[in-house]
Amino acid sequence: MALALLLPMAVPLLLTAWGALTAAWHLEGWHDLAADPQTLPALAMTVWTGVLSSTLAFGLCALLLQWSFPGPRWPELVRVLSPLLAVPHAAFAIGLAFLLAPSGWLLRLLSPWATGLEAPPPWPTTQDPWGLGLIMVLVAKEVPFLLWAAATELQRPDVAQRLALELQVARSMGYSARRAWWSVLWPQLLPRLHWPLLAVLIYSLTVVDMALVIGPTSPPTFSVLAWQWLQDADAARNTQGAAAGWLLASVVVLLASLAWWLSKRPHWHARCISGQRGQTTSTPKLKPKPWQGQGQGSLWVLLPPYLAVMLALAVGSVAGIWPFPAVWPQTLTLQAWASVASSANTVWNTVSLAASSAAVALCWSVAWLEYAPKHWHSRLQRLIYLPLVLPPVLWVVGVHSLTLQLGWDSSWAGVALAHTLSATPYVLMAVSPAYSGFDARLSHITASLGHGRWVFLWRVKWPLLRAALAYGFAIGFAVSVTQYLPTLFVGAGRLGTVTTEAVTLASGAQRSLTAAYAWLQWLLPVLVFALAAWTGRPRRY
Repeated sequence: MALALLLPMAVPLLLTAWGALTAAWHLEGWHDLAADPQTLPALAMTVWTGVLSSTLAFGLCALLLQWSFPGPRWPELVRVLSPLLAVPHAAFAIGLAFLLAPSGWLLRLLSPWATGLEAPPPWPTTQDPWGLGLIMVLVAKEVPFLLWAAATELQRPDVAQRLALELQVARSMGYSARRAWWSVLWPQLLPRLHWPLLAVLIYSLTVVDMALVIGPTSPPTFSVLAWQWLQDADAARNTQGAAAGWLLASVVVLLASLAWWLSKRPHWHARCISGQRGQTTSTPKLKPKPWQGQGQGSLWVLLPPYLAVMLALAVGSVAGIWPFPAVWPQTLTLQAWASVASSANTVWNTVSLAASSAAVALCWSVAWLEYAPKHWHSRLQRLIYLPLVLPPVLWVVGVHSLTLQLGWDSSWAGVALAHTLSATPYVLMAVSPAYSGFDARLSHITASLGHGRWVFLWRVKWPLLRAALAYGFAIGFAVSVTQYLPTLFVGAGRLGTVTTEAVTLASGAQRSLTAAYAWLQWLLPVLVFALAAWTGRPRRY
């Protein structure tokens, strides 16, 4: 059964990797890449934005965890993560561009009383040459993902109770609250976050849609440059783009290996767990009182940027005449939403692709966790996580080659296959901790009552894992909605979704229509996350 499950996932992944590999066999592409003057500046910009944003997201996630777990603020932070994760990267980038643009809301609030400006200034506040806007968006979007990855581990009752008790014991031995957290909890949590951290680093180095919206343009990031070459009508430029994708993959593998090696160094773990006990006048009681005052600022760090971005998109979608420096539009109109409503086919494509790919990814992940031996899972998860490792520009080349062989090019089935392969690693990552923490003794109790395996799955195990399965589906749905490159490349531009429309419109002058599509891109996943929260809530029978 495990082999039967592995084949339909491994074969497309291997064929996709092979298609991406064969695209880089043309030496002319490598020669053109080496001779192009944009190569080194774009590569340096990619390393700068990707490494700095990943480092800042990692540090901010660790601080938020320290401030909130364990304590009464931790459940509040976990509840907030779902709507934050539902905000697509491209929609967030478009909303932030609306805030930071020279004619954006931020300067409108400060003009003319503080800045003296009566017209939008020629400032590079978006698509700045230093990549600061892209770094800001990446940090804001990756922190909730890392917190969610940590929450999948810390929400397990056995783990949460054990860690909370260990922290209290450390406090009773004279350690301060901060020292106890970093010496006891963090060394145990960090190894569990290796794969999410690598996913964040790889995504930050290879992102295309967000870089197109708010990233630098002179030079652009290397992934954007490779994407432009792949879209060129000249075949020589296409081979140069494929070579650029493999060069980017080499840089990604090098930096990811370096990060993995640093996290495994003995001196790093020794530094995490070392430290002297603080001086205390009395031994605290084994109660969670020392933690009750923590985490009060965690929500205020996460919520304001998202609320400001979504408010900017909401107002921008109904804005009519809006001269600078007026804070509020002179007229409000629903013309943009009427245009969105007339594009029902685009919305249907988005929903059908997301629902089908998330359902297939969830069913496969559950079946794989049920039937695959543990050593298979530990060894083959690198293959399953291949879509997270390959840069998107290479991934779409390989998927496009696969769909050409299957005859699914420019079709709904080909795009659905690409979305499913991209969503499966995230879904598997979402449901694996809940499966690994499930109490296996319940199966013996069910068997002792005379029931078979399917009765145990349908009436005991899956109902208890209902919340994790629902959130796994929501994660897969959100990942599918955000797919830009596979939809555009595999679909050959014939299958429009709200993401492709929003990113395409972001480079034009239709501000209200761009905001409407970006808002819809957020609304669809957040509805699914709300349904997942309702499905996974505790119930009494």
